[in-house]
Amino acid sequence: MRENRVGTLWGRGEAVVNGWLAIPNVFSAETMAHAGWDSLTIDMQHGVVDYAAAVSMLTAISTTGTTPMVRVPWLDPGIIMKMLDAGAYGVICPMINTRADAELFVSSLRYPPRGMRSFGPIRALLHAGPDYARHANDTVFGLAMIETRQALDNLDEILSVEGLDAVYVGPADLSLALGCTPRFDQEEKPVVEAIDMILAKAKEHGVVPCIHNGTAEYALRMVEKGFRFVTVASDARLMAAGAQATVAAMRGGPRPKGPGTSGTY
Repeated sequence: MRENRVGTLWGRGEAVVNGWLAIPNVFSAETMAHAGWDSLTIDMQHGVVDYAAAVSMLTAISTTGTTPMVRVPWLDPGIIMKMLDAGAYGVICPMINTRADAELFVSSLRYPPRGMRSFGPIRALLHAGPDYARHANDTVFGLAMIETRQALDNLDEILSVEGLDAVYVGPADLSLALGCTPRFDQEEKPVVEAIDMILAKAKEHGVVPCIHNGTAEYALRMVEKGFRFVTVASDARLMAAGAQATVAAMRGGPRPKGPGTSGTY
């Protein structure tokens, strides 16, 4: 079966650098895939990407060794299984708030007897190889988003679910839940304390801690803290920042510092 680079890096104790795709375009996805990211996540929740576009983008990512991932719109077994069948190796699922949510998510990722995933890897076979059925349960992986007060209250129960690979901090929604400004690269005390708690609890349970970031500088700080999967900005935000920097240089104005930290993907 084709290598899961994320799993390989985690097995070596290294951090994964993940890119984010919000633009529903094959060429932009292929360009990002050739930029050197360890993995790329297609955002079907807040990005402007539907299923047909996502399949084409997964195909484009497959031209490289970059691990293909998807953030699904919601905790819906149908779309989780459908994106795995389309060739995603990793799935990020938003709003995992309870142990029952986490159990349903994990079960949707894996074939019986370890889960309830239905068999029909129509494109996954092309991406991964003919031995997909034999190795899929140990190769595909899931990241449960922690982004609400309820999830924080139930964190130990969520993290204790067997088969949960990782938790993914959603800083913008988490900030709103804690009465703070929705943004990435948070410095507000309640959010920083919550992020630190999630990190500590994930390590305690042997679950991989992951986080979304607005800038490379903040992402590097998170790696230093112990996060082992960091997303940096998105294709749309990187394109906007590059365009703004070029226009500012031509007009003699101040250049933007980076892709930005406001809580939009």
